[in-house]
Amino acid sequence: MGICRQGAFALLDEARRSLPDGFKAEISGDIVVMMVGPSGIRQRNLLVVRRQFDAHSPSDLVPSENTDLVTPGLGKSRNPALTYLPAAVLETTDNQVPAETAAIAVELVSPSNPENDWVGKVRDYPVMGIPLYLVVDARLKTVTLFSLPDGRKYHRREDADFGESLHIPQPFGFELDTATLLPYA
Repeated sequence: MGICRQGAFALLDEARRSLPDGFKAEISGDIVVMMVGPSGIRQRNLLVVRRQFDAHSPSDLVPSENTDLVTPGLGKSRNPALTYLPAAVLETTDNQVPAETAAIAVELVSPSNPENDWVGKVRDYPVMGIPLYLVVDARLKTVTLFSLPDGRKYHRREDADFGESLHIPQPFGFELDTATLLPYA
């Protein structure tokens, strides 16, 4: 006898919550991805990106770092570095919100596990209803925006090298300046 998808999600979610300090986990179906805390370059790059989004964010959206975006019916829980959510969604004592309420997910690629951001999240985020996915990869010195999801996959991909700008569509509507992002090497 198997465990139903929501039962398995609940068990995996409980395991995720019991991780030691400095660790976080994400759930994608039957896979649990564990990660350690971020580096200084990653945190600095996140701040550079966040300041630009903050300056162009609609007043009804607020930034949130490390909030779990969940789609329990699909067995998915992802934890983007940065997301923008309606303020009312964050009026909870829990650290998880419905994924489909996110306006964007922003990830900074981990040098130790790049496939999580480039494969797993490119697969999961459009299924979870997230309209925009921005990947900042300091290993490759690139930024990539995925957009136009149809519930299965993203249909548009735009790339820029560090030093170039990248257009971020509505509801933000600005040119992301990547000139001050730092590479890992």
